[in-house]
Amino acid sequence: MDFKLCAFADEAGSKLSEQIAALKENNIPYLEIRGVNGENIADLSKETAREIKRQLDAQGLRVWSLGSPYGKIKITEDFAPHLEQFKRGLELADIFGAKHIRLFSFYVPAKCSEAEKDEIMARLAAFCSAAAGSGILLCHENEKGIYGDTALRCAEIHRQFPEIKAVFDPANFIQCGQDTREAWELLSPYVEYLHIKDALPDGSVVPAGKGVGNLPFLLANYHGKVLTVEPHLTIFSGLEKLEANAENQVGAYSYPSPRAAFDAAVAALRECLGVL
Repeated sequence: MDFKLCAFADEAGSKLSEQIAALKENNIPYLEIRGVNGENIADLSKETAREIKRQLDAQGLRVWSLGSPYGKIKITEDFAPHLEQFKRGLELADIFGAKHIRLFSFYVPAKCSEAEKDEIMARLAAFCSAAAGSGILLCHENEKGIYGDTALRCAEIHRQFPEIKAVFDPANFIQCGQDTREAWELLSPYVEYLHIKDALPDGSVVPAGKGVGNLPFLLANYHGKVLTVEPHLTIFSGLEKLEANAENQVGAYSYPSPRAAFDAAVAALRECLGVL
């Protein structure tokens, strides 16, 4: 299958130089940019964004999406400054040449009231209005704790806002008790791209294909082009200082460094793709 790989390279290293090295050495052409040199993407100045873009261009790397925090505030928090931050994000996406912005649907109480739901939809409508005509596609990611955590709630968002597409994250669904096959059947018409992250039934994140996220099924049925690796694997600092059998004590999917975890996540995805 002719997929192009993308990654949250800030999981390989916080410095831009470390991220570029991880992408190049793993033959990944796209970046979902989230944090660079210790700064969140939403906090970058335009001048800094232009310099990052210049360095990425020099290495033949492209920004696929802004891995933004937009929509990742409580529904009770003041929205006005957040909306202004989002509008700045649209300008940053334009600087980076990114055609996508990943966003969320706000943290809500366990029992979301109708008034809170109405406020969520009003805020998402404001995002859509601000992005209209920009050429940038808004992509909602399912995540635990936000309104769009389960497939039914995500589908509700996409039906009300067809201009918002889906970022399908299998591990996040597992952490919400949502079967990923059922989620796929409901959400596949809206999916723009996948976050490659798997998990065990207890919610702990593992490499692609090692959990219950049905990664082979999802990859076989996904008809898009881009897959974003999001490792979220356990980093076990100081492993080299422990006894020879330390690896067995910390689990099969713990790694001595961010870069080692990043490389393992990419290798696991390629292994899944190799058997399709």
